[in-house]
Parts: sequence; structure tokens; C-alpha cells
Amino acid sequence: MIPQPVIPTEPMSKTRLRLWLKLLKTSRRIEAELRRRFRDEYATTLPRFDVMAALSRFPDGLKMSELSDLLRVSNGNVTGIVDRLTNDGHALRVAVPGDRRAQLARLTPTGQTAFTKLAQAHEAWLDELFKRLDVDDATAVHVLLGKTEREINAH
Repeated sequence: MIPQPVIPTEPMSKTRLRLWLKLLKTSRRIEAELRRRFRDEYATTLPRFDVMAALSRFPDGLKMSELSDLLRVSNGNVTGIVDRLTNDGHALRVAVPGDRRAQLARLTPTGQTAFTKLAQAHEAWLDELFKRLDVDDATAVHVLLGKTEREINAH
């Protein structure tokens, strides 16, 4: 019998590093594809979609600072997008009672209709991009990433 060579095992840290790089690469490719499709099919942007999605989840509106915190972007970025949504009739700003400087941004009915159309396309695109994952695979990845998220949040 021929002896089998001993193959050194790689440290777990290297495996985790490769995992991180794969997640990053995959995430960037998916994001690039979503950006392209929003631009080509709807003449809009992913950041605009993200702002509309946030406002859709908060029908009573969000302060600009709350919106920027939620999306983890600067107030300036959010303000510019909300300004364009307002000019297009998709959002409006409402004064906050008792605070003359603060305003709430919210979607108009036209904005909600436009967002619903974009959200349906977004869901269909992601369904297509992940089509090789069956329900068990998708659930397993979701659960495993949730474990990592909880660990990060604990720090």
C-alpha cells in the first residue's frame, strides 16, 4: 500500500478570509447588475430605489437624519435624492410640529405606485440571480449569515 501524503490543513482564519472575499465579490457583482438594470430598464438608480424603499416602510415619514442613519449614507446624499423625488412628484416634505428646522420626507401616492413597480422588478431580478439556490440552500445561507450578523452586533 502506498502511503498517502499528509496534506496540511489550512488555518480556519484563511478559510474565513476566502469566505469574506467570495461574499464581497458576489455582493459587488449583484449590486452592479441591479444598478445596470435600474438604469437601463427604469432610468433610475439603486440609491433612489433604496430611499423609496425606506420611505415606503415608514408611511408617516422620516426625518432626513433618520433616513440617512437608516441607509447609512450622508445627509447630503439623502437630501439630494429626496429633492429629486420631490421634484418628480414621488415624495413630499412635511414640517415636524414643534421643530421649525426639521422636515419629514414621505412618499406620495404616485411615489408609492412607482416604488411598488420597482420593488416587483427588484424582487424578480434577485429571484433570477439566485435561481441556482433551492429553498434549502437559500435558507441555509440566510441562517448562517444571520449567525455572523448577530456576532458582529454583539461587539
